[in-house]
Amino acid sequence: MNANTDSYLIGVDFGTLSGRAVVVRASDGAEAGTAVHEFAHRVIEDRLPGGGVRLGPDWALQSPLDWLDVLRTAVPEAVAAAGVDPARVIGIGTDFTACTVLPVRADGTPLCFETPERPHAWPKLWKHHAAQAHADRINALAAERGEPWLARYGGKISAEWEFAKGLQVLEEDPEVYARAERWIEAADWIIWQLTGVETRNVCTAGYKGIFQDGSYPSADFLAGLNPDFSGFIDKLGRELSPLGGLAGRLTAEAAGWTKLPEGIAVAVGNVDAHVTSAAADAVRPGQMVAIMGTSTCHVMSSDRLAEVPGMCGVVRDGIVPGLWGYEAGQSGVGDIFAWFVDTCVPASYLRRADERGLTVHDLLAELAAAQPVGAHGLVALDWHNGNRSVLVDHDLSGVIVGQTLATRPEDIYRALVEATAFGARLIVETFEAAGVPVAEFVVAGGLLKNPFLMQVYADVLRRPLSVIGSEQGPALGSAIHAAVAAGAHADIQRAAAAMGRRREDVYLPDERRAGVYDLLYAAYRALHDHFGDGRVLHALRAIRNEARRAPAAQALDGARP
Repeated sequence: MNANTDSYLIGVDFGTLSGRAVVVRASDGAEAGTAVHEFAHRVIEDRLPGGGVRLGPDWALQSPLDWLDVLRTAVPEAVAAAGVDPARVIGIGTDFTACTVLPVRADGTPLCFETPERPHAWPKLWKHHAAQAHADRINALAAERGEPWLARYGGKISAEWEFAKGLQVLEEDPEVYARAERWIEAADWIIWQLTGVETRNVCTAGYKGIFQDGSYPSADFLAGLNPDFSGFIDKLGRELSPLGGLAGRLTAEAAGWTKLPEGIAVAVGNVDAHVTSAAADAVRPGQMVAIMGTSTCHVMSSDRLAEVPGMCGVVRDGIVPGLWGYEAGQSGVGDIFAWFVDTCVPASYLRRADERGLTVHDLLAELAAAQPVGAHGLVALDWHNGNRSVLVDHDLSGVIVGQTLATRPEDIYRALVEATAFGARLIVETFEAAGVPVAEFVVAGGLLKNPFLMQVYADVLRRPLSVIGSEQGPALGSAIHAAVAAGAHADIQRAAAAMGRRREDVYLPDERRAGVYDLLYAAYRALHDHFGDGRVLHALRAIRNEARRAPAAQALDGARP
């Protein structure tokens, strides 16, 4: 079916700190208007809203009120900015971070609306890593029993995912667990609010919910973790909806929030990284898309099934129907650079940046780019937020080796950038060693704005980088899925060809720099293998966590001679 050039779609991208809406023309993907709504609660990491209960180490929560505010503000503002008559909007699609998951009643009411003083009643953001011990138990039991689904996740499931977080709720707040009639990804919950219909998408169920070959892990397996966990899958949806499918129609209430016509098509929910493949027109086998922001997610379609060590998952129809969709990732990338700028840069650098009208990131990137490769004498491990691939251990932490009294901030900044590039190279090499070739490396996300970082990646990876043609990758991808749900295009592949875009070979590797990076990468691999067993880093984290739990008076007593 040909797209109506007078028709428009809305794509809404729910991120870690904000939500973004984009208005897109159905025929060719031209972006007519956009708007952003910053989350009032941002990431809830220290205390519950209102200065309430203090949270433990490695917690990360969000508020559903922030998500609803995106629909009320960003969507109508984007339509107004586009100058488009809302009557010409034929569909809306959304994407979310994953695994961002929450306990709700059977009617979709979040438990945090009922008992806001209970931490486990709140949505757990993707980077909530306090369930690592529960993930370790799941992995150990699955390996012991030879569960066939474990290989589909590279040998380990993550602390970020649905089952680890659900087990944590059961064992730390069984009352909240019992009241949770549904355990649902935010990607599906927001669709519920738009349509009034509960759906579950194949993407989050497969990658984050261990749904493989038509079923979840067995009740017998779950009982082996905790007898009261055996019925957990009853809180999950058993009927899955295909990507690009029609989840339902916009309700009158949601039409009032968004100022869109009641009854327009609402696409099945999706994940921010996976939907970006369509925005980059990179849905063919071998096209790996790296969505680089606070973290990086690597997604790729393939016509072959393989067991890739440390991958986040391989799911049939997980990116586009008819192909196997692979996912890997790095838990911290932009977050690492932001941490360094926020906590480790002296005032003199802040003044220099201000005097020149630069951001601190721009100043450090400029100073770092002026160095020859290897001149800083450093190598770092990019585990400041744990390791997602290939070790799947969120209790690991960052390491920087080689510092001297001559080490400057730009040296460390460059080493951290290089560390994330080395992590990406290890992921690519692991895929290819497992028989899943990477033919093209496509970059999307906010870090595209840093050309120094992009060139480092090209040099480290020893391959050209293609670049998405939109700054609104996830939101555009969601709009492309909405176009399929609304019938403007026949399927995701054809919609991506018409509406998505990328530029090929934008950054090319330099052979001389790449040769030096090979030496640094060898050092990175040595550190990766040495510290990857966790003996040192886990011990340090355990000491830290115990110290943080201790009363302040006890901490002071321990510091006295």
